[in-house]
Amino acid sequence: MTARPIRLHRDPRKNAYEAAKLAKRLRHQVGQAIADFGMIEEGDRVMVCLSGGKDSHALLDVLLLLKEKSPVKFDLVAVNLDQKQPGFPARVLPEYLEGRGVPFRIVEQDTYSIVKRVIPEGATMCSLCSRLRRGVLYRVAGELGATKIALGHHRDDILATFFLNLFHQGKLKAMPAKLRSDDGRHIVIRPLAYVAEQDLSAYAAEKRFPIIPCSLCGSQENLQRRQIGEMLKGWARTEPGRIESITRALTDVVPSHLLDRRLFDFVNLKPSGRVEVKEPLFAEL
Repeated sequence: MTARPIRLHRDPRKNAYEAAKLAKRLRHQVGQAIADFGMIEEGDRVMVCLSGGKDSHALLDVLLLLKEKSPVKFDLVAVNLDQKQPGFPARVLPEYLEGRGVPFRIVEQDTYSIVKRVIPEGATMCSLCSRLRRGVLYRVAGELGATKIALGHHRDDILATFFLNLFHQGKLKAMPAKLRSDDGRHIVIRPLAYVAEQDLSAYAAEKRFPIIPCSLCGSQENLQRRQIGEMLKGWARTEPGRIESITRALTDVVPSHLLDRRLFDFVNLKPSGRVEVKEPLFAEL
């Protein structure tokens, strides 16, 4: 007698519960980041840069949800830069945004050919590509009257940038959650600053966003950023809580316990004559 194969079915109620819990966590984390850094204010017109990847899709989706319930009134407009990559499905995002009733603009500019022409085969394309995109997006923000430019960088992007600067540039520097552009005309915000990439992947799968991969950066397997990303994923698997601890560290900097004389006046440090209570450091235990 042949045994029948056992079929395992996930309880759809559990699936729905987990999906709702994930969505709630993302809304909370994005809302917290917006509040902590004063990202969105009354009357803002927020330009959401929608690349077609999972991160920017999730950013737009969560901001739309928060917009419905927020006591702060603000508007959203989605902007996609069509860089004229070969095979780019030009109608996917317009149809998606029209279906959701989101105001949008598609900007066509052939930055792809510039990057491919200027950057030697095998060299890192991200820096030039980012500068070209940034210039276009800043121009469009001015044309749209956008008061904030929202990018889809998440917590893991910020940590990866921190370690890239630490390992390769000798700088304690990451991606800020909010910054002023070099020309002083724009405010850029990263509402996903507290959100883990793993959660964004799960959210995108649950929502079935129309994902459009990038054939420029997606084709570069040996990027230092990719290696740092693998390091972070390894820590997440083997060292629970380490990623969260590093993230907290970026929000709790103690200049007097570093070596940057521009941030703390070591030269003029004198005895104060009073007891100073400090939190214990590992080096002092």
